[in-house]
Amino acid sequence: MGVDIDLVKMKNLIEETWENDIIPSLSEYIRIPALSPAFDPNWHENGHIEKAIQHIADWCKIQDIEGLTVEIRRLEGKTPLIYMEVPGTLDETVLLYQHADKQPEFVGWHEGLGPWIPVRRGDKLYGRGGADDGYGAYASLTAIRCLQQQGIPHANLKLIVEASEESGSPDLPAHLEALADRIGTPAMVICLDSGAGDWDHLWLTTSLRGVIVGTLNVEVSSAGVHSGDAGGIIPSSFRIARNLLDRISDSTTGKVIVPELWVDIPQSRIEQAEIAAKILGDEVYSKFPFLEGVSANDSDLSELILNRTWRPALEITGADGMPTCAAGGNVLRTNTKLKLSIRIPAGVDSESVTELIAQTLTENPPQGAHVTWETEHPADGFHAKPLAAWLHSALTEASNNHYGNPVQFMGEGGTIPFMPMLQQQFPQAEFMITGILGPESNAHGPNEFTHIPASKAVTGCVAEVIAAHAAQKL
Repeated sequence: MGVDIDLVKMKNLIEETWENDIIPSLSEYIRIPALSPAFDPNWHENGHIEKAIQHIADWCKIQDIEGLTVEIRRLEGKTPLIYMEVPGTLDETVLLYQHADKQPEFVGWHEGLGPWIPVRRGDKLYGRGGADDGYGAYASLTAIRCLQQQGIPHANLKLIVEASEESGSPDLPAHLEALADRIGTPAMVICLDSGAGDWDHLWLTTSLRGVIVGTLNVEVSSAGVHSGDAGGIIPSSFRIARNLLDRISDSTTGKVIVPELWVDIPQSRIEQAEIAAKILGDEVYSKFPFLEGVSANDSDLSELILNRTWRPALEITGADGMPTCAAGGNVLRTNTKLKLSIRIPAGVDSESVTELIAQTLTENPPQGAHVTWETEHPADGFHAKPLAAWLHSALTEASNNHYGNPVQFMGEGGTIPFMPMLQQQFPQAEFMITGILGPESNAHGPNEFTHIPASKAVTGCVAEVIAAHAAQKL
């Protein structure tokens, strides 16, 4: 890597900062129910996003980092954004990205745990948003402190903490436009909002799926009526909704059947999936909370990895128009409303296929049912370009230093809208996308936790990569 780093000194600073400073502050951040705007339309009035942004900014402002400036940016009608700068010793820019908004609470938290209750159990800090990815700003600034403590050169560092990522980052483009002259043209982008195959390696994310989120509503009557009276005369809205879903997904296999939502998977990514499958083994699927006797969608581990990273998938994530089972009487309901999340591989244009999905679901509805489709936020996927030789070397050395094993490569099934935005705007930039969402960390679901040793290791890896970027330029 060509950088003389005192690893013992670096690791001591990381250890002390995480244990004495970051974990207490991150715990207080977890307490804040800073739901993303898609899940809290009254976010401005409720003030939780403002509180989360202010909390993180306050911590950042008191860090012992030479030249650090921290400001909270505000635009009319948009969520606030933290923007930070640390001047460097060479005329290039590294952009570091995180977000502070959160997913909803969800159900199924273990006894003693909860979304807004920070609980440390051994190496894990439970609570919503810690790993996804409230820890990012803490880790990024600590990495910078490590470099400055040892006088190691680095580029001009620009840091962003946004607050609409879990809603598809609708507010981010306006902030980026307002900051365009100050951000300039990044030579490298570092994002800590991704996943990890295990806790024993640094995992570099090579691709991300895009997403189409929308609501399908099937209406058949103006009032609920006795199912014994109307059943067999008025069509079931649920049956029609099921029929419409069959137009885009095979209910027997779960396979998405719209050809436009598929791509040819690059051979290099197939080979990396095979390597990852050998490393992870059964943990490819066993990390998920299957009920006894339930099987995965394939017995081939590498195929399962490709299913979650390079193939489209449909899930119903919400429903309206249905009473609870306890309250459900013998009534033929007026409508069935379903929220759909359709993951799409990198290379599929989310805008065009959203129009296709809308047309497919709404044209020629069975029995003249009133069918509407309302899109929430389409987002493209991301496919990283081949790594520069210096970055591959730096990632390998950093992973060996902080994990004891070389870096590994794998796509992720989730979506980070900012990454394709940046890739399109800055095609020459290098990307380091990684994270701590490893086995059972369960972002968006119950029992989300921040894996503390992995968080410390990622902090060190970020520091080393920033140093390596500067070293190959000086």
